[in-house]
Amino acid sequence: MSDQHERPGTYPYTRGIYPDMYRGRLWTMRQYAGFGTAEESNRRYRYLLSQGITGLSVAFDLPTQMGLDSDHPLAAGEVGRVGVAIGSLADMQRLFEGIRLADITTSMTINSTAAILLSLYVLVAKSQGADLRKISGTIQNDILKEYIARGTYIYPPRPAMRIITDLFAWAACEVPQWNTISISGYHIREAGSTAIQEVAFTLANAIAYIDAALTAGLAIDSFAPRLSFFFNSHNNFLEEIAKFRAARRLYAILMRDRFGARNPRSLMMRFHVQTGGSTLTAQQPDVNVVRVSMQALAAVLGGAQSLHTNSKDEALGLPTEESARLALRTQQIIAHESGVTNTADPFGGSSYIEELTDKIEQGAREYIDRIDAMGGTLAAIERNYIQNEIHNAAYEYQQAVERGDAVVVGVNKFKQDQAGSPSAFRLDPQLEKQQIERLRQVRASRSAGLVGERLQGLEQAARGSENLMPHILGCAEAHATVGEISDRLRGVFGEYREN
Repeated sequence: MSDQHERPGTYPYTRGIYPDMYRGRLWTMRQYAGFGTAEESNRRYRYLLSQGITGLSVAFDLPTQMGLDSDHPLAAGEVGRVGVAIGSLADMQRLFEGIRLADITTSMTINSTAAILLSLYVLVAKSQGADLRKISGTIQNDILKEYIARGTYIYPPRPAMRIITDLFAWAACEVPQWNTISISGYHIREAGSTAIQEVAFTLANAIAYIDAALTAGLAIDSFAPRLSFFFNSHNNFLEEIAKFRAARRLYAILMRDRFGARNPRSLMMRFHVQTGGSTLTAQQPDVNVVRVSMQALAAVLGGAQSLHTNSKDEALGLPTEESARLALRTQQIIAHESGVTNTADPFGGSSYIEELTDKIEQGAREYIDRIDAMGGTLAAIERNYIQNEIHNAAYEYQQAVERGDAVVVGVNKFKQDQAGSPSAFRLDPQLEKQQIERLRQVRASRSAGLVGERLQGLEQAARGSENLMPHILGCAEAHATVGEISDRLRGVFGEYREN
């Protein structure tokens, strides 16, 4: 429950994880971007860096997320569409051409193939001469929410969890400054959950990852300081502020009392926030600027460590340079003109915020208790409990919109005739052909014998209990493709099929 005398930077961190919060350092300003080929995305990254972003955030296309090479039949029409196509080390080198990885933090939104993409990133950093013990960033690596809300899974849950815990153990030694997982409530909220469900199911997933790591023999304080989180910021301004405070407090309590963590950094919930993609409307897209501004402000008032602001045209297509710049300027205005960064927790002490914080925490606790009673998150997923709770919440909200009880400006109220279609970003259809040709060049120029040897070593490790990461890294270094590495693991682990 709320303690009016709690100070920022002290357990249980309701008011923020640092004593001075943004007075000492602003949040990292990221803009999630990636499309087409590595060269196209590299140009966008360089542009955003020139405009003042302080961290990169990489979007990958669906074939890369699903462990399929760009020339796979199922990849047709999807190459480079919702993110950048990465097939091999050569693509990753082009993606970061001219960008010093030692000087920037990078967030990569990738899950089923996270171990492969992190390996490629590490190899690029190494080739640049970076100290791998000092490179920093985040790999999403959150597979459980894929079964719950998003669907870009490859393997069944239990072997997928093995890959994640192998990555935890490897990264703790090799890239100790890297955040090895970003446990995501964002996609849970995008699928239609309530704020309470977003907190509850995200923390239930965190519990499952921690349990798996402990079962694998890792000590809690050896990996917990590198756990991070990813939340949505939705439209209910005050509820969102309270949600972030409740999540931070409940996590600290769970880490101390349930898992016995003693390192203070193990108790601190560090999280990235992205404004709500599902709240953006194709109708009157300029109005999305207002939605994003409120959502971004809620994230800052809730104490986020990094933030991405959506562009106004994302309900229509990929963001244009102009709309991406405006989204970044929104963060910069909040940071430098609004004055909200002058105090650590501007809403601390508000009776309504404190009451909402308590309510969200209590609701999340009740969900976690029910999931525990089922045998944990994996069992709850296998019973479709979490999925059904989200589906029901989404259905109830949609019914409220259709009845007019929930107002969506420009959609069910305050409508306006659209005078033509706003300009939207268009992807060059030739990029897919270029990507496929480059992938084939990689296959033709590498040592086929070395690739085969490394892939066979990975398969043998997967059939045993050896840590998979050194083998994945070795395959990537030999220019094995994302699809080839994934296929070897498919051959051992099988593929997940939804009930």
